[in-house]
Amino acid sequence: MSKSVKTFLKHAAKDYYNRTVNPPVVRASTIIFKSMQDLRKTQNRQMKNPLGGNFDYGRKGTSTTYILQNILKKLEESYHVFLTPTGFGSIFLAVFSILRPGDEILVSDSLYSPTRILTEDYLKEYKIKVKFYNPRNLDTLKKEISKNSKLILVENPGSNTFEFQDLSKILSIAKKNKLFTAIDNTWGTPYLFKPIKLGFDMSIVSATKYYSGHSDVMGGSLAVNKKVFKMVEKANDVIGMRLSPDDAYLIIRGIRTLDVRLEKHEKNARILGNFLSKNKRIQVLYPLKKNSLNYKMWKKYYFGGSGLMGLKIIAKNKNSITKFVNSLKLFGHGYSWGGFESLALHQGNREKGKRKFLNLKKNEHLVRLHIGLEDPKDLIDDLKKSLKFIK
Repeated sequence: MSKSVKTFLKHAAKDYYNRTVNPPVVRASTIIFKSMQDLRKTQNRQMKNPLGGNFDYGRKGTSTTYILQNILKKLEESYHVFLTPTGFGSIFLAVFSILRPGDEILVSDSLYSPTRILTEDYLKEYKIKVKFYNPRNLDTLKKEISKNSKLILVENPGSNTFEFQDLSKILSIAKKNKLFTAIDNTWGTPYLFKPIKLGFDMSIVSATKYYSGHSDVMGGSLAVNKKVFKMVEKANDVIGMRLSPDDAYLIIRGIRTLDVRLEKHEKNARILGNFLSKNKRIQVLYPLKKNSLNYKMWKKYYFGGSGLMGLKIIAKNKNSITKFVNSLKLFGHGYSWGGFESLALHQGNREKGKRKFLNLKKNEHLVRLHIGLEDPKDLIDDLKKSLKFIK
């Protein structure tokens, strides 16, 4: 029987052996076997561990983490999924699985700040060079490719500036130059867009965000195709990153309502986005306008939208932006997003001077909003009271 994704997410983790709706949390360092022969067969992939999954030591997981891997593998439509303790851990695993000294990585200029630090600063110590391209002009990507180029790392949409790229064009450029590809798909998750199916080698998602949905757990996933599986598996075994069974359980619990939450996040985001776009000082960075390039690129690849958006605000008084954010009562102030609650952050200073192509102009300020699951009327009332501080 063919099931829709919505139905699959509701029934994926049932445990008929223990007769429970939710799977048990299996914590283990030692994985026991009936005999040395069975242990060797598992190591040689000749048989699966009785707990489920092909692992022989707790670092590789337990039946709880294996269940989550299986859910995400089907959701991503990928060859395999690796789990990490954080979303950034999945980015690290993707990069270090592919790159070696002398290689070059090409990344979009609107990259997540910690990823930028990893690629721009840390990789230098390993003699790996980073080159940035303009996500609004993919000709800059073509120009940066050299004989040492190895990997294209995309974040879509871009962090804080939220530009949507022509992903098929990026894949075409990569294929022509025999480059590996990875994409951070945390904004949309594979519920809204499936990178592996489109042709990417690796798909990164911060499970901390929408998979969990409750702001109480951290985790990451790296979905891969068959071409890069062995490379990532080797790096994963050596690096030793592992998602705990307890965190895997919380993510399994959260992901059952992924579809319901994302649809509500998008509905609220569109209501608030339309309200905010009426303010002459504000440019809403969300695919709202049908005649815009961002909308066309979003519509080309995504089944829907999430709750994360940016506001580009024109204001002569920088402190007025801080007052605007601080005066919001229903929007919390803190990092991360993807939970049930609304959040607001003044991001302008964080990005200033770091980007080659996408720096803010004078009197332009970036505020990032995560639109939660509250009543949108209440959120609009909150914004109305705070917008008066912008000058």
